[in-house]
Amino acid sequence: MASSAAGQAQTNPSQTLSLQRGIVKMVLSGCAIIVRGQPRGGPPPERQINLSNVRAGALARRAAQSQPDAKDTPDEPWAFQAREYLRKKMIGKEICFTVENKTPQGREYGMVYLGKDTTGENIAESLVAEGLASVRREGIRGNNPDQVRLCDLEDQSKSAKKGMWGDGAGIHTIRDLKYTIENPRHFIDSLHQKPVNAVIEHVRDGAVVRALLLPDYYLVTVMLSGIKCPSFKREPDGQEIPEPFAAEAKFFTESRLLQRDVQIILESCPNQVILGTILHPNGNITELLLKDGFARCVDWSIAVYTQGADKLRAAERSAKERKVRIWKDYVAPTANLDQKDKQFVAKVMQIVNADAIVVKLNSGENKTIHLSSIRPPRIEGEANQEKNKDKDKRFRPLYDIPYMFEAREFLRKKLTGKKVNVTVDYIRAATTVTDTGTTPSFPERTCSTVTIGGINIAEALVSKGLATVIRYRQDDDQRSSHYDELLAAEARAIKNGKGLHSKKEVPIHRVADISGDTQKAKQFLPFLQRAGRSEAVVEYVFSGSRLKLYMPKETCLITFLLAGIDCPRGSRNTAGGIQDAEPFSDEACLFTKELVLQREVEVEVESMDKAGNFIGWLHIDGLNLSVALVEHALSKVHFTAERSSYYKTLLSAEEPARLKKEKIWSNYEEQPTEEVVQVTEEKERIASYKPVFVTEITDELHFYVQDVETGTQLETLMETMRSEIAAHPPVEGSYLPRRGDYCISKFADGEWYRARVEKIESPAKVHVFYIDYGNRELVPSTRLGALPPAFNIRTLSAQATEYGFAYIQVPQDEDARADVVDSIVRDIQNTQCLLNVEYMGGSCPHVTLQFTDSKDDVGLGLVKQGMVMVDVRKEKHLQKVVKEYLIAQESAKAARLNLWRYGDFRADDADEFGYRR
Repeated sequence: MASSAAGQAQTNPSQTLSLQRGIVKMVLSGCAIIVRGQPRGGPPPERQINLSNVRAGALARRAAQSQPDAKDTPDEPWAFQAREYLRKKMIGKEICFTVENKTPQGREYGMVYLGKDTTGENIAESLVAEGLASVRREGIRGNNPDQVRLCDLEDQSKSAKKGMWGDGAGIHTIRDLKYTIENPRHFIDSLHQKPVNAVIEHVRDGAVVRALLLPDYYLVTVMLSGIKCPSFKREPDGQEIPEPFAAEAKFFTESRLLQRDVQIILESCPNQVILGTILHPNGNITELLLKDGFARCVDWSIAVYTQGADKLRAAERSAKERKVRIWKDYVAPTANLDQKDKQFVAKVMQIVNADAIVVKLNSGENKTIHLSSIRPPRIEGEANQEKNKDKDKRFRPLYDIPYMFEAREFLRKKLTGKKVNVTVDYIRAATTVTDTGTTPSFPERTCSTVTIGGINIAEALVSKGLATVIRYRQDDDQRSSHYDELLAAEARAIKNGKGLHSKKEVPIHRVADISGDTQKAKQFLPFLQRAGRSEAVVEYVFSGSRLKLYMPKETCLITFLLAGIDCPRGSRNTAGGIQDAEPFSDEACLFTKELVLQREVEVEVESMDKAGNFIGWLHIDGLNLSVALVEHALSKVHFTAERSSYYKTLLSAEEPARLKKEKIWSNYEEQPTEEVVQVTEEKERIASYKPVFVTEITDELHFYVQDVETGTQLETLMETMRSEIAAHPPVEGSYLPRRGDYCISKFADGEWYRARVEKIESPAKVHVFYIDYGNRELVPSTRLGALPPAFNIRTLSAQATEYGFAYIQVPQDEDARADVVDSIVRDIQNTQCLLNVEYMGGSCPHVTLQFTDSKDDVGLGLVKQGMVMVDVRKEKHLQKVVKEYLIAQESAKAARLNLWRYGDFRADDADEFGYRR
């Protein structure tokens, strides 16, 4: 770095003193700098300029490894201070300079000025004035005013005892961390990821720098966390060959950081490689490199990036979208998909595997979706070999692979029947088996991120240790858009020893498959018959009425046939060949799949057939599947249903389906039947009043009551349900209402009640009916939640029962009807009364209601007040009550009360006009 007298004596006569400009890239020492030009299409040219007529101390130099006998040379006194003085003053600044002479070795000497012309600060004079450089007096000519001024400045500096002319030693000890700290990891951990002041001394490539840590003067090589830039490959002959954009990336970092004052967060030290993030007031170089296409994210170090890995992914994504530099040929994994195919909402129909689900699109099409970047539980190595050895046992992955059942159950309970948000990340092309047989064959896979209620299902699986994250090649961009979150979730699962990462014994599922095994089925039959309703999970749907069930309590698999119906059969292999499917068999199968596949159901086993298949009734959310198939014209009632308690229900469902002549009834022609005269037996009116609590009055003068005898059961259920909801409140927006569903709804008083969805206008307008109280409300879906199974209508039936008043007609006039309703609300709503069923009406039983204390008939009181008319019934056993009501009506008419204030408005004769019928 120091100039020599001999070198300066060899002057090139042809050298001109023309003024040149540049930008200071680097300060080599107190008397030497690197100057670069402006970049045009790549890194600009550089040249070293040495200051004429002055000398500064030489900086320390490490001995070359190729010379074993050479020794390290330390800093000369005041060498570091001189370098620092110029670095702070000149780095990145525009200067002008003149080249006074040039040695045969190519070294250039000249005068350097800050700014665009020679009116700026003379750098050599400033150094000498601060006592940081000495003047080379042996080459000075007396007639050169610049050289004379340097000598005067040096004399003044000596007199003032500045810098090297003072009493201080001026030596700084700079230590290489690699050679002075035994365990760099402990040193990094001691900093607690707090920013450390530093100076960037060297840039190896865009993502690797050499930094001087202050104030302890440790030299350390830092690799930027989370990224990798194109690098320089060293050939055997020692030549460095840059990868595409390596030089540009290096210049990008150099021009912004080299010899700048920065702060560094030292984040980790894996395998003696120090990872860190450089903070500069003008921006984060890591994110800038990614955004401008000079770097790519790397999985192995992105997790330690303290500023947030999502920022790095977003910057890389921006460069990919703009196809800049290293991404100039980039093609997105979903580039060929329309926007509607990239993101969509779908309903989950089936869990195929721990990483695959079947969803139903809005178009009605079913599509298999694989969860991106995760791998389900699997058997590897010796365990797999042991399984293969046991040839007598049928291998069932769901039950025999550790944690496969738990993973499937997690997805089944979380997703089945729910609507999810699907974002396609990439499409994995189909593969075929190679000649060596090492590559398995897979069809094309649509790999996506699936979320429900803001929860990433793949991340949830991984965090529970029920799946692992796939590791990719660094240049493989076909991965989850939330890959970093998956890696973090897996790290947590490993740390906490969950699922696959647990050191405990793996769970074993001993499930007996008794499908088609007549002997075992005979053993199970009496037990299932005595059990009444048993819980089950529908594992597979063979046809509309044939299913495979998993019985959790009995830990067995059975084949189950729906009782009481004749369902169309699908195509099947027989001894005589393939038997064609019956009409609407596919529709029936699809209907059953959508309704019950992989759902929790209840079954009543009645009998079994010769093949060991169980026959009975299947219920889901209070719905009988046999009845549902008949109701939707996908099955007919079978004669065997006659001995069942569900026979009348089946006939009631079949009648309207047959009249509509849809599906299996499309070709039905009703046979003429002879008129049968119904002979009714005379009976007596039975007055058996029971206590009820009136909860709601409708505008049609119907009312809902609760049975007083079961009131305590309802109170207990509500208290328990609300306690459970308070402990595990539903996630707002996670429940998607469906017409006919039972759910929980938050009423105006802030409490949760059981309800049924009656109509859906929009997510903000859902009509619900409170099944225990009889009132209705229009609510947003955010106030709804799934009804916990422990509190469904099988646990306690709906407590609100609808009735109408017997023997009375409600006025047609709206005002008159409103008066009646107001009167009834005042008298009986939220009070206890006595109720007796008199006869069946069109939609509900009609009853008489008495006040508990006075035993007065509420309906009769309305007649006496002239607020309603009498409905004259013809049944003989009711005539005594009808007569009493008619007498009361005549009394009200005579007194001209309410409806009768203008006379008998029902008559079409009027004496005052001379007409009589």
